[in-house]
This record gives sequence, structure tokens and C-alpha cells, in this order.
Amino acid sequence: MKKLIAAASFTAILLVSCTPKASTTSATAGTSTSTAEEIAQGKTIFENSCGKCHKLPDPTSHNPVQWVGIMNSMAPKAKLNDNQHKWVYDYIVSVKK
Repeated sequence: MKKLIAAASFTAILLVSCTPKASTTSATAGTSTSTAEEIAQGKTIFENSCGKCHKLPDPTSHNPVQWVGIMNSMAPKAKLNDNQHKWVYDYIVSVKK
């Protein structure tokens, strides 16, 4: 039982430590605070910056929480600033199936 509690605690700490800073994404995953114009800008950035290096993923292929991790790992490679990061994230989670 102690091992189970330790494993659960470790997992919780790991998940919390991997969450983005508040200014990078919305407070609630999947909730957009960007304007329609910023979301349109996010779509353009997504298509141009992300599409330079690899095939664009389907935005509906992951849930908003999964996109946080993906965006946190890819945004530095694409040299996105905090606003661009937020706009791309908000665009991705705004796409409906």
C-alpha cells in the first residue's frame, strides 16, 4: 500500500511540475481567452511554423491537456514567444471534431 501511495504521489508531483506557466495557456485547459483575431493568428502560426518541420497534426487528435505538453515541448523549437504559444494553443483547442 505504501508503494502505491508513493507511486501516486510521484505521479501527481510529476504532472503538476509539467504544467505550463499561467501566462502561457488558459487557466482551464481547453478554455480560450484569445480573441477571434488572435485565434486566427494562431492558426496561421500553426500552419507556417509547425508545418515547416513536420506534417501538421490533426488538432482533434489530442485533448486540451495533452496539447499542453505537446505545445510546451514544441514551442521553443518553433521559437514561439509566449503570446504566439498561447494563440496556437487556443487555436488548436478551439477546433471541434
